[in-house]
Amino acid sequence: TDLVVDATSAAEPDARQRRRWVLPLRIAISLGLLGLLVWKIPDFDVAELVPTWSASTVAWLAVLLGTMALAVVASALRWQQMLAALGHHVGFGRLVTTTWAGQFVSNVLPTTIGGDVLRIARVARDTGDAPDTFASVALERLTGWLVLPLISLTGLALDPALRQLDEATRVAVIVAFVTLGGLVAILVAAYHPRLGGRWATSEGWQRFIGAVHLGIGRLRHRPRRAAGVLAAGVVYQLLLCVAAWAAAQFLGIDQVGLVVMVAFYPAVLVAQVLPLGIAGLGVREGAFVLFLTPLGVPAEQAVALGLVLYLANLVVSLGGAPVVAFGRDDTGRRTVEAS
Repeated sequence: TDLVVDATSAAEPDARQRRRWVLPLRIAISLGLLGLLVWKIPDFDVAELVPTWSASTVAWLAVLLGTMALAVVASALRWQQMLAALGHHVGFGRLVTTTWAGQFVSNVLPTTIGGDVLRIARVARDTGDAPDTFASVALERLTGWLVLPLISLTGLALDPALRQLDEATRVAVIVAFVTLGGLVAILVAAYHPRLGGRWATSEGWQRFIGAVHLGIGRLRHRPRRAAGVLAAGVVYQLLLCVAAWAAAQFLGIDQVGLVVMVAFYPAVLVAQVLPLGIAGLGVREGAFVLFLTPLGVPAEQAVALGLVLYLANLVVSLGGAPVVAFGRDDTGRRTVEAS
């Protein structure tokens, strides 16, 4: 969704003008969702939000931040694989720093325009092909629509007990199949020569479909590259699951093992990209309450888990600040397009 908003905002000055009210509104929605969540939890205990500090707590915090940093690197690897599949070769270091800068813009700066605009603008100078660069980001984002449901369904298959949690199990399965259905719908629209081809030069969500159309045409002729993209995508999403598990251990939530996060965290990741609030704040915490309280996790700790992941993401995203502040758009060398 951020990519579609980015494309529209970058292309329409009037749209940017109209979106000045969006940031305050999204902040208000996040605060409202969190307030509603706290109000709905009987006898909410604020003390449950704070972990008991010890040597193991510090160690788990280090694992959490380190895994999130590795996830940024894995995201850059996924992007590099996608660019290579489209016939462009960009240095890995360049993509890591640009991805980190994009994380900073999306998660830290008070703007409604996400970091994808920055990523596309900077790497397009390297590829010399703005449409392909846009397509690489669009398709890279779209891989999550395939990988996340498959990871979630695998987690549910690994632990029979997780398939007996009534509403939590049903919601996870529904989210997985709805996401896969959305992916199929986008691919069908993008693959259609009249729809996808016609929208290749459009703006907003139509430009997104057009970019997918262009990318699919390239990927069909490079199946090994496409497999590399998916493999990198699996590594990236699994690292996010490990980070969420580390956050649970940091908070002392013993009921949550790694398989639990593999089963349910993908659904949380899908839910938090809905254009409600800031960076999924409020939505993510509510989803954790839904999925984890049936396992005996106190609702307060489920809320704390969402907040810890949000704050940890902000801290890791700060690594992109120097790139945004001192990086130059023209530092990357022009890459050679594969024949």
